[in-house]
Amino acid sequence: MDINVSATSASPLSNTMSLSRVKDSTDSTNNHDSEVSTQQRQEIRTLKARDQEVRAHEAAHIAAGGGLVRSGASFSFQRGPDGVQYAVGGEVSIDVSAVSGDPEATLRKTSQIQAAALAPAQPSSQDRSVAARAAKMAIEARAEIIQQQKAESKQQTNNTTSFSAESSKTAFAIDLTA
Repeated sequence: MDINVSATSASPLSNTMSLSRVKDSTDSTNNHDSEVSTQQRQEIRTLKARDQEVRAHEAAHIAAGGGLVRSGASFSFQRGPDGVQYAVGGEVSIDVSAVSGDPEATLRKTSQIQAAALAPAQPSSQDRSVAARAAKMAIEARAEIIQQQKAESKQQTNNTTSFSAESSKTAFAIDLTA
């Protein structure tokens, strides 16, 4: 015998009373009804635990993401047998773009992106993917910083060589007139 229980109220008490009335109406279904009720209670416990886990997971992203967070957490829900919506999935949008023209700022930003992505106790595969993308951005930013440093060093060397050449010309000119 299948029992369909529908509730318009989010109150677990009203569902319990409804199940109780069904159980009292027929003695032959008592075992099945209590099994369904036990299964539903277990499902509610599982959904509540998942809801807490999902909300804590997304809160960790928000806390670590700081100014990179574009929007608050958005959740996907599942309605439990008690009529309550439980969060079973979620996401937080964060800014993962490079800072244009500033590899040092990009490098700092990648550290925060990685921290935000890996902040939950159990990062998801998507979280690990975002952290890996940030690590790649960090490598690229470091390479760009090294290129800039080489270019600055080369420019300083050219300026020093130019200065030495000018100094020797001046010294030569002085020697000729003396």
